[in-house]
Amino acid sequence: MSAVQWNDSAPIFLQLKQRIIAMMLSGELKPGDALPSVRQVASDYQVNPITVSRSYQELVQEGLVEKRRGIGMFVTESATGKLLSAEREHFLTVEWPHTLERMHQLGIDPASLLQDSQQRFGKPGHE
Repeated sequence: MSAVQWNDSAPIFLQLKQRIIAMMLSGELKPGDALPSVRQVASDYQVNPITVSRSYQELVQEGLVEKRRGIGMFVTESATGKLLSAEREHFLTVEWPHTLERMHQLGIDPASLLQDSQQRFGKPGHE
């Protein structure tokens, strides 16, 4: 984890949680990987260890991280699937309607947008 600027839009523990989630989604943290220790993260980010613990506890409650007594915190095997499912649902219910509305405002037809995108950028990869 690298240095980060905190903003006032959300509590630091939630911003830290989102940063860890982003690392999971990008593959930087994979299922089975250990999270850095609470003390290490607190030191790296210059935050209170209680703030880090709270972030980690939220991840545990969501089933994304598991605590192994005496060993540390680890990304669960199901974390990536859970995150992708939640992110897709958020995109379809929150982001996509706004995007679709904007497209209509601009007179962009979704089918022609897909065709134009494929011509400009190639076919999207499927993983």
